[in-house]
Amino acid sequence: MDFGLNEQQEMMQTLAKDFLAAEYTDKVLKAMVKDDLGCTPEIWDKIAGMNLLGLSLPEKYGGVGDFLDLTVVLEEMGRVCFLGPYFSTVVLSASLIMDAGSEEQKKQYLPTIAEGKILVTLALSETSDNYTADDIKLKAVAKGDSYILNGTKIFVPDARAANYVIVAARTGKGVTLFIVDINTSGITVNTYQTVAGDKQGEIIFKDVKISAKDILGEVNQGWSYIEKVLRKANIARCAEMVGMAEQALKLTLDYAKERIAFGHPIGAFQSIQHRCADMKMDIDGSRFITYQSAWKINEGIDTEKDVAIAKAFVSQACQRVMHSAHQVHGAIGFTEDHILHYYTKRARAYEFSFGGADTQLEKIAALYR
Repeated sequence: MDFGLNEQQEMMQTLAKDFLAAEYTDKVLKAMVKDDLGCTPEIWDKIAGMNLLGLSLPEKYGGVGDFLDLTVVLEEMGRVCFLGPYFSTVVLSASLIMDAGSEEQKKQYLPTIAEGKILVTLALSETSDNYTADDIKLKAVAKGDSYILNGTKIFVPDARAANYVIVAARTGKGVTLFIVDINTSGITVNTYQTVAGDKQGEIIFKDVKISAKDILGEVNQGWSYIEKVLRKANIARCAEMVGMAEQALKLTLDYAKERIAFGHPIGAFQSIQHRCADMKMDIDGSRFITYQSAWKINEGIDTEKDVAIAKAFVSQACQRVMHSAHQVHGAIGFTEDHILHYYTKRARAYEFSFGGADTQLEKIAALYR
C-alpha cells in the first residue's frame, strides 16, 4: 500500500490542522478539561460547518470521505489533545447506525449527526473490560411491541452531552442494540471525574420502556456489529495517540533547544539526542501500522489480527514516547502550567479504552493458537 496521503486527505489534514491550531489552543484545552461537556457549542458548530462530522458517511446522508480521511483528522485531533463528543458521535455511533440501522433509521439520524444537530454515544461497558458478548448483563425484556431495560452502563463516553445513546443489552441468549433518547423516563446519568479530563459517565436504566422500532439491526445479533465498530474504535484511538506522541516530541525538541545546562542547550547532549531519535522511531512505526490497519478497514479486508497488533504496539510506543518526553523536560513537565502532562494522562487513558495492550496481546496469542 501507499502510505502517502492523496489530495483529499492532504486537504482534510490541512483543514483540521489549521482549524485546531487556531481554535483549540492550550488555554482552550485546559478550560475544556474543567468543562462539564468538554466542548463549547461554538467549536462544535464550526466543526459541523467544515463537514468534519460527516466523515466516512455516504454523501446521501450528508457525509463525505471515508475511514482513511477520518483517520487523518483524528490524528490532528490527537495533536491538540482534543476533548469533546466527536469520537463517541462519529467513530462509535455513526458507524453503528450505518452498519446496523435500517434505511429509515439512517435517514433519521445520520444527516442530523453530520449537521451537528444531535450527539450520540455508545453505552457498552459494565463490570468487566474484556469487551466480550458475555460481559453484557443489562437486560432488555420484551413486553408486547416494546422492551423494558434494566441495568447500569459504566465508562460511557460523553454521557452528559449526548442526546441519544446506543445501548447493548442482553435479550435472551444474544445481544441486541437499541438507540434510546437520553431523556426517556427511567434514565439517570452520573458523570465521573477522570484523571485524563475525558468526559465519561454512568447511565442507570430503571424500567426504561422503549419501542421495538428503536432496535438497531436484528434481535440477538448486535454483537457482530459491536465487534466491527470496536476495530474501528481501536484504530481511531491509535490515530489519536500518534498525534499526541508527535506533539510530545515537538514539545520535547523545543524544550531541548532552549533549556541551557553547563553552558549549552541540553539538545546538544548525546543522551538527549538518542531519546529523541527513539521517540521518532516509535512515532513513525505507530503511524505506519495505524494507517495500514485503517486502509484494510476501508477496503473491507479482515483486520482482527492487524487491529490487535496495532493497538498493542501503538499503546506501548506512545507510553515510551511520553516517558522520554518527561525525562527530557524534568520537573517542569509535571506542573499544572505545562501542557505535557495532559498528553501523558490522555495517552494512558486511551491505551485502556476498548482493550489495552495486554488485552490485545492475549487476543493475538489466541489467534495464533
